[in-house]
Amino acid sequence: MATAIIGGITIEYQCYGNDDGKPLLLIQGMGTQMVMWPEAMIEGLVDQGFRVIAFDSRDCGLSQKFDDWGPADLGAAFAQIKQGETVTAPYDLDDMAVDTAGLIDLLGYQRMHVAGLSNGGAIAQILAINFPEKVQSLTLIMSTSARRGLPKPSPEATLWLAQPRNPQGTLQGAIEDALDTARVIGSPAFPATQEALSAAAQAQFERNYCPDGFGRHFLASLSSADRRVAKLSSIAAPTLIVQGAEDPLVPAACAKDLHSTISDSRLLMIEGMGHDLPVECLPQIVDAIAALASNS
Repeated sequence: MATAIIGGITIEYQCYGNDDGKPLLLIQGMGTQMVMWPEAMIEGLVDQGFRVIAFDSRDCGLSQKFDDWGPADLGAAFAQIKQGETVTAPYDLDDMAVDTAGLIDLLGYQRMHVAGLSNGGAIAQILAINFPEKVQSLTLIMSTSARRGLPKPSPEATLWLAQPRNPQGTLQGAIEDALDTARVIGSPAFPATQEALSAAAQAQFERNYCPDGFGRHFLASLSSADRRVAKLSSIAAPTLIVQGAEDPLVPAACAKDLHSTISDSRLLMIEGMGHDLPVECLPQIVDAIAALASNS
C-alpha cells in the first residue's frame, strides 16, 4: 500500500497488476474500506489486462479522518432536507471527487477507466461531470442519480441506513453489523456465508475502526445530490451501469434512470443480486467492464 497527499488530505491506495495495464480506478461505497473489493474481482480485472488501483476515500480506512467534526447528526440533516435547506457537512461529494482527480494526477495518468460502487458511483458521476478529461470509461455499480421522485429504499433498508454502525465499538459488534447488513441488503439468490461475512468484518475492524466516517459520508451524500442531477446528461464517457434487480437500497428503477439520462450507456441488470457483490456475479461484471474498456 502507498500514501498520497492530495490537497492536504492523506489518501491511502494500492495498485494491482502490471504497470503497463489499462489503468482502472475503483471507488468504494459509503464508509467502506478498499479491502472490501472482492479478491476475485480484482484478480479477474488484472487477468483482463487492467492495472487496478483501489483506495480508501477520505474519512475511511487508513485515509485522513475528520474526527474533529464529531459524529453525524442525521436527524438534523433530514430536518434540513425537509425544510429545503442545504445539509451541513464537513465536506461533500464534490470534495471527494477532487480527491479522486488528484489521485489520478499523482499516479501519473492523464485519464483512467473508473468504476464506482454505490456512493462511490455518485463520486464517479461527479468526477465524470467535473473532470471529463480524466475519465476514459465509467462504470456505475448499484448507483443512483438521487433524482427526486425515484423509488426510495425499502422501509427496512431505510432503517438500516440511518442506524448507528456498531454502537458497541467491539469486534463482535462489527460482525453483528455485517450479518445484519447482509440480511437487509444482501443478494437473495446469492447469500454469503456467515463465515465469509464475519471474516470480512474482522478484516475491516482490525485494519481501521471508524464508524463515524460512515455517518459523515452519509452527510456528504445528502448535501450533494441536487447539484449532480442537473448535470448528469453531460457525461460523455462510455458508461456501463451494473445493477442488482433485487437491490432494496438502490432500487432497479434508479439504474434505469441513469441509463436513460446518460447517452449511449449500457445497462447490465443482474437477476437475484441485491446491494453487494456476490462471487457468483463477479465474472459477468468483470467481463462487462473489460468489454466497455476495450471499446473506449
